[in-house]
This record gives sequence, C-alpha cells and structure tokens, in this order.
Amino acid sequence: MTRSSGFKVGMGIVIAALAAIPKTAAQTPTLSVDPSRLPRLGTIDERFQSYNVEMVEVTGGRFWRPYKASASAPSARGADNAENIPAGANPDRYAYRAPIDLSNRRLRILAAALAPAYLRVSGTWANSTYFAESDATPPTPPDGFRAVLSRERWKSVIDFARAVSAEIVTSMAISPGVRDAAGRWRSDQARRLFAYTRSIGGRIAATEFMNEPTLAAMGRAPKGYDAAAYGRDFKAFVAFIRASEPDVIVLGPGSIGEATASQSPPQSSSDFLRTQDLLAASGPGIDAFSYHHYGALSQRCSGIPGQTTPEAALSESWLKSTEQTLAFYRSLRDEFARDKPMWLTETAEAACGGNPWASTFLDTFRYLDQLGRLARAGVQMVAHNTLAASDYGLLDETTLRPRPNYWAALLWRRLMGTTVLDAGVHDGVHLYAHCRRDVRGAVTLLAINTDRTSAAKLRLPAASERYTLSADDLQSAGVKLNGTVLELGPNDDLPPLAAVTSPPGSIEIAPATIAFLTVEGAGNPACH
Repeated sequence: MTRSSGFKVGMGIVIAALAAIPKTAAQTPTLSVDPSRLPRLGTIDERFQSYNVEMVEVTGGRFWRPYKASASAPSARGADNAENIPAGANPDRYAYRAPIDLSNRRLRILAAALAPAYLRVSGTWANSTYFAESDATPPTPPDGFRAVLSRERWKSVIDFARAVSAEIVTSMAISPGVRDAAGRWRSDQARRLFAYTRSIGGRIAATEFMNEPTLAAMGRAPKGYDAAAYGRDFKAFVAFIRASEPDVIVLGPGSIGEATASQSPPQSSSDFLRTQDLLAASGPGIDAFSYHHYGALSQRCSGIPGQTTPEAALSESWLKSTEQTLAFYRSLRDEFARDKPMWLTETAEAACGGNPWASTFLDTFRYLDQLGRLARAGVQMVAHNTLAASDYGLLDETTLRPRPNYWAALLWRRLMGTTVLDAGVHDGVHLYAHCRRDVRGAVTLLAINTDRTSAAKLRLPAASERYTLSADDLQSAGVKLNGTVLELGPNDDLPPLAAVTSPPGSIEIAPATIAFLTVEGAGNPACH
C-alpha cells in the first residue's frame, strides 16, 4: 500500500466537538468531515473482498455440525468418511455434508454479484485430500490420505470460478500420502492438479503450500513434523512452482493462533510450530504474506479457552483483534519478507464454524469493520470463511438465501472502490472512506455506530446518498436497508439497493446501525 507524499494526519478532517457543551445522552458531539479533502492512503486489490469454499465442501465430508442438530444424533451419511476430520478433534462437533452443488443457479447469481473475487478452496481437510489421477475415482482414499477429490468435482470448481468471475486460490496436500520413503514432500499430486486445471481451460491464481502450518499435527502432517521439515518441504514446493507454474502467486505461510490470548492453540505447545521458526527455516520464496485470523473459538469448541459472547460483539476489544493479529504477522513479514503484500486468506466471526449469532445482523458490525480496518492498513485480500457453509457462511447452507453479512458484502462491493482514503480514527463512530467504485470523483463513507443506546452525528458539506443497515433485533437473521427488509425476488433477483438522499448538514447514525454515505460531487482529487 503506497502512502501519499507530504501526507498530514488528519488533513481535511475537522471534529466539531462542541467543546462548550458537555456530552450527554441528548447532546451528542458532531463529527464534521469534508470528503473532498480526505487524503489518499493507498490502494487495495480489486478482489479485496473474497471468500472460501472449503475443500471438504467440494469433496463432501464432515464439517462443523449445525447448532440445531442434536450432538448425539449420528450423521445421515458418511460413516466411511468418519476419520476425515482434523487430527485429535472431537467427532461430535462435525456432521456429514454432501458435496456443494456449484452449478446451483442461486449460488452463482449471488457469488457473481460479489465479483471480482478470489475463491479460496483449502482448509484443514485439503492437507490430506487425494486428487484422482483419472476420471475413474477411487471409492476410498489411498494410504496416507483422508479424502478424494474427483476430477468431476474439481471441474465444478473451475466452472464455478469462471461463471462468477473469481480467481482460484488453493493449497497442496502434505499428508504422508505425498511423501517418499524419507518423508520428503513430492510434487506429484500438485503437478497433477495444475496440469488437469490447465487442460480444461482453468487457472489457479495463487497457492499456499499447506493450510495452517502452525497447526501441522492437527492438519495431518507426518508424526514429528517440525519447522526444519517444513522449511525443506517449502523449498521443494517453491522450486516446483517456479519451474512449472511461474505465473502462480506463492502465498505463505498461512499461519494462525499466535496473535491474541483468545487464539491459543488447541493442542499442546509441543505440537505448535511458531511462524518465526517456519519462516527462518523456509527462507525466501513467498510473493505475498498470508495469515489467518479468528477472534475466538465458537461455542462448538466449548471446553477450549478462547470463547466470546454476543454482549462483546460490538466492543472495541473484540473489533480491534483483527488489527492485533495483523500487527503480529506484519512484524514477521517485515523481518522475513519485507515489502510483500499482506493477504488474510481465512477469517470469520469465530473458528469452529462460528457462533449462533455469526449468521445474524450482530456480526455484520465485525464483518464491515474488519474490512474497513484492514483496507486502511493496506491488506490486499480478505477471504471470508465461508461462502455457504456453517453458521459463519455468507449464505445459508441449506436454502442458499443471503444472511445479513451477504447484504453488507454486496453494498461494500457496489460502493467501496479500491482507492482508500484517510477518514481518521474517532470516538463514537467507526468511520472509513474510499473513492466510490466506478464513479469518478465520488467518495463513499462507511459509518458504523457500535453504541447500542446513543446516536452518532456526522456533518457533511454536500448532499449524500445514504444506505443504512439495521435490524429490529441485533440477533435477527434478517436485515433492513433504509427500513425495508432485504430479500431475494421470486426469480432470485437481487432487490434494488435504493438510497435515501440526505441534504448537506448533520446526519444522525442511529444506535447499533451501519450507514454507507456516498457523495458524488465530492471532487476529491484522489478519486479522479
């Protein structure tokens, strides 16, 4: 992310604090902003807002069990796939899903509306998934693997990506099945996957070596796998990519679990591999520094430290955890891969499938605030986990109907461009600014009022188009735009996202609401 020369913090931002009047519930200070003078911070990738479809969704298998399902009820199918879960995990937390239908019309319409994006197909299950060598798919995984990815299923990923204008991001299998007698990683499986993808007109844009190497044991790496083994394997992986797939972006390391107390590793410290040690052992080779972030573990993983509550969902301590994780991994990027872009390749409300409120409007504050914070900090890509699986999916996995976070994602896609402006950091409202997408000279402000009882006030010198997201209950599965419930039309048509015009002057942002405000006549020179 480039910085404008001569940048002066706070230029163009005037806070009318009404200093002579004490702050009370009835007298809220007004924040005055002139969008025409907000300085440019830098730019983000056009595919900044992206999403995951887990490898286990593509193959079919056991993923996080819905909360409404009985913990004692057996899975409807998949008894022969019972061991395809993270190593050491409690099987009661998982339930079988049939492979996701990536040809589904509704799914494609909704994903295409978020284009362009990166589609990441990875996850812990990808570490031990076998890619079939022919159209004849083996009925069970070969030794050293836990699942089988058929050519038909991978072709469905390629077809889906093409239909929705997404670029594919993935990771390689690293389990014992891809290793020689000495335990060294071999490129045979990777080579087969890339060759088949090319043969049917597909493309893999970027890849990590493995999913979450800090949790290598949980991810089915060989017994005793350590940083030295990772370094040896990563060097072999990079050599393969440079020789055979030179246009592919090498991401790494894709770590998780080190930045905050709530991300304490779910295994003993002897099983946890530090990112610093992984990078020291692997040496140079990454084109972009990738990492993962979850602010907590969900209720499914009760008994493991690192839980959160709906009461904390609008708190600053919860929302800023994404910056704490970024700061930790950015310091390692600066030490081992200076100037490489940062990619957040997996994130959501909470690990272990998300909490029950991850599917409600309550989590939309985190979703949009995280995008705003990370864009301001220069992160180039943020992949939400998932598009349509478990409680943290943007879409309901059964009906494929949009959840509140999907509608928020759609508004971001339509209104927030790739040029990031500095709206400053303020008390009382979280404010972010971008040049408006596809409208020359225009600016979009994103104002998030996390106060549950007090309104925020924003004064603009020009008329604005306002898009306010709200809900009658914060834990509602529905969301309103300017007072009207958002829902699909009878033919899966997206509703019109109609704005309300606000005249110049003071605008009130109601308690626990989110507003996008676009100023088309802003004339900001950074937006031309």
